[in-house]
Amino acid sequence: MTKFYRMSKPQISVVITVYNEEDNIQPLLEQTYAALAAIDYEVILIEDGSTDRTVAEVKKYANSRTKLIIFNRNFGQTTALAAGIDMATGEYICTMDGDLQNDPTDIPVMLQKAIDEEWDVVAGRRANRKDGFVLRKIPSKIANWVIRNTTKVYLKDYGCTLRVYKAEIAQGMGLYGELHRFIPVLAMQQGAKMTEMDVKHHPRIHGESKYGLSRTFKVMSDLILMLFFQKYFQRPIHLFGGIGIIAFMIGLLINLYLLILKIMGEDIWGRPIMILGFILVLGGIQFITTGIIAEIIVRTYFESQDKTTYSIKAVYRGEKVEVRNTKSEV
Repeated sequence: MTKFYRMSKPQISVVITVYNEEDNIQPLLEQTYAALAAIDYEVILIEDGSTDRTVAEVKKYANSRTKLIIFNRNFGQTTALAAGIDMATGEYICTMDGDLQNDPTDIPVMLQKAIDEEWDVVAGRRANRKDGFVLRKIPSKIANWVIRNTTKVYLKDYGCTLRVYKAEIAQGMGLYGELHRFIPVLAMQQGAKMTEMDVKHHPRIHGESKYGLSRTFKVMSDLILMLFFQKYFQRPIHLFGGIGIIAFMIGLLINLYLLILKIMGEDIWGRPIMILGFILVLGGIQFITTGIIAEIIVRTYFESQDKTTYSIKAVYRGEKVEVRNTKSEV
């Protein structure tokens, strides 16, 4: 039986999520070990509640540099990535899928690029995708275009899981829900210096794809959340308060107009514009109240956990020795 133990700090931790990938495990591990032979590495596999023999296959072929995290049920790719990143001890962290569509031979090249050119994140870009054109490529291109132009994080391929990060960037992102598609946006919020490079992509041979057109709605919902995080996470009153003030003022003007008509003797009862005026006034008050409550929650979030609203990349201290004039006056 293979023993799993915590090693001294390796140069890179490779985090791989697997779910019902029993036929892929042996070639996946063999290819990964071969690709990383010249590097001090660890491999962390997160088994996300598989119902097949994935766990047994990992235990059969894992070497002494491999850790296996077994979930008691399926939590999803984002949670699996978060668990693997939390367990990683390497100076750099690489993420990739366990379906053999990513190629482990790209990892050393990406790592070297990150080190030589001092990148915080090196993202893979599938140069020649081996997926279906209608169900995978077209939706992916549309999603990439929308995300790129709304978040202003200009990557061409948000769907490629193969990425190399500095450990402090990866472990500071805070992955929740299904935000793995927006990892580059989360990294950019920390001020990460990021680049892309072409990587190899292979067709799926074993197992079934876990993606489909149904994920489009999830991506759009997560995109709204990411845009909120980007612009208003630390100042939610600017969003809710702004909408509330505009709605309240429009509603107030409508009600003043109707009041003038009433004073002039006109019947205003039952007019749709009157209902609209009341809705806008009440809605405006609710938005403003929501903004105030959100501000209190944000302050509690930061202050209760001693979190800061900023991140410091490095602190430098001058090495020049101060020479003091100690000559005494006579």
